[in-house]
Amino acid sequence: MRRLWTDILRVMTKRLIECVPNFSEGRDLSVIDRIREAIEAVSGVTVLDVDPGHSTNRTVVTFVGPPEEAAEAAFQAVRRAAELIDMRRHTGEHPRFGATDVCPLVPVSGVSMEEAVHLARRLGKRIGDELGIPVYCYEQAALQEERRDLAAVRAGEYEGLRDKLADPAWRPDFGPTLFNASAGATAVGARGFLVAYNVNLNTTSTRRANAVAFDVRERGRAKRSGDPLTGEIVRDGDGVPVMIPGSLEAVKAIGWYIEEYGIAQISMNLTNLDVTPLHVAFDETRRKARARGLRVTGSELVGLVPLSSLLEAGRYFLAKQQRSLGVSDSELIKIAVRSLGLDELSPFDSREKVIEYAIAGDADELLAIMPVASFVEETASESPAPGGGSVAATVGALGAALGTMVANLSAHKRGWDERWQEFSDWAERGKGLHTALTAQIDEDTRAFNAVLAAYRLPQRTDDERTARADSVETAIKGAIDVPYRIMELALESMTVIQAMAEIGSPSSVSDAGVGALCARTAVLAAFLNVRTNAGECRDRPWTAERLQKGEAMQREAIRRETDILAIVQRALG
Repeated sequence: MRRLWTDILRVMTKRLIECVPNFSEGRDLSVIDRIREAIEAVSGVTVLDVDPGHSTNRTVVTFVGPPEEAAEAAFQAVRRAAELIDMRRHTGEHPRFGATDVCPLVPVSGVSMEEAVHLARRLGKRIGDELGIPVYCYEQAALQEERRDLAAVRAGEYEGLRDKLADPAWRPDFGPTLFNASAGATAVGARGFLVAYNVNLNTTSTRRANAVAFDVRERGRAKRSGDPLTGEIVRDGDGVPVMIPGSLEAVKAIGWYIEEYGIAQISMNLTNLDVTPLHVAFDETRRKARARGLRVTGSELVGLVPLSSLLEAGRYFLAKQQRSLGVSDSELIKIAVRSLGLDELSPFDSREKVIEYAIAGDADELLAIMPVASFVEETASESPAPGGGSVAATVGALGAALGTMVANLSAHKRGWDERWQEFSDWAERGKGLHTALTAQIDEDTRAFNAVLAAYRLPQRTDDERTARADSVETAIKGAIDVPYRIMELALESMTVIQAMAEIGSPSSVSDAGVGALCARTAVLAAFLNVRTNAGECRDRPWTAERLQKGEAMQREAIRRETDILAIVQRALG
């Protein structure tokens, strides 16, 4: 894993919309390629994933971009799909009613749901007006409450669309009421992050897969009198079927047979990962399948998944093993992939499947992922950056990492099994600190470059001189804040390091000592950078406060180092 949260944070400061259109074509790759070309022709838009399915005859495309550009790319994709896909000839396992069946907009960063809703409705109107395709708005963009649920909007599918359009109750939100035989209709929506997730079963029976799907999905199944399978459906006073809810909230699910894999799957949409995370859906499905004599053999992600979902899953499965959770993100992802069986049907590449990594793109220019020798050589070069700040962050990260290592080793020490949670908590705290310090390695260089860029601004007029002075002041404060943050993080890491020197595995006490030396060095080294940049800042009260607190942190780091080394010396005899 050569992707770091450092680059993800940088990317996530941008205003981004994700769009996940589903096209009713999964077999003719030339059609899919031409739709992708239409998307990529829009500047600023990046295609993250193209996932065709042969049995479903459906392709899910995931792309991101700034709001206006993403909406434009979505429109061009719908236009191209209408030109290339004829619904009169379409068959497939998945419910559908249009060439572009659904087109949801998902706010990723810097964009509110309200803005996404406005953008989706504008997109829907344009599709209806310019392409002559009936459009229904769903989820958060729904103009009528009964159209919020996609299943209700798409009920009857393509085959029932002509009659649906003739029903005044189902007049489209945008576009004509006339039946577009070739393009069908399109559902345009705005929603939170949805994960399309399939769980694999050791059966070929769609009926049995559906039974498990009904067990777990929020909507559940219709209540029947007498026999639960063949009995008459029980209805309320309005004639609406009475439903027995399933066990998982915010989950939609159906069962199907996938010929290319030779297995049945439970196809799920996890619509709120805070309510039902990935690992909860997997374990509950496994439990319900076992009750029906079936076995879950693995699972499959369609499209992309947030990094947090895999990290949470990794921690969940490690906790079940009573193992420390304070391991690297890459290790957590490996545990999640193995436990969920995400690589059963095809290799799982986190660089392609995790949305943050896919958005981040190539991060090879970052200092933090350089080999050690390359980082040393880059530091020794004639360039003033990386400099002391980046080195201070590196040393601090190493110190925190050593404290984390002792905690992880202690969690797995023979005879200390009952203390695994105690040390796991320390390891997680240490991991958070060394991750944050690692991020500062590149932040320090960015802050330095921002100062240089501010000094290069023109100053021909009074307005330009004022703007330049303000930019320089802002950049200087940033160049002070980064090493100041390094001091805070490194000092906080000494709490973890001291705890590990006192209660951690005795065989690793010297590692805690080295960690203390690194942390103290990071605090003192970063303070030198604070002092250097403080001299150029015009805001003297602000600077004085930073220097006063910095001196206090420096004294505290020296004191803690002395205390920790005394513990280490006693342990070493």
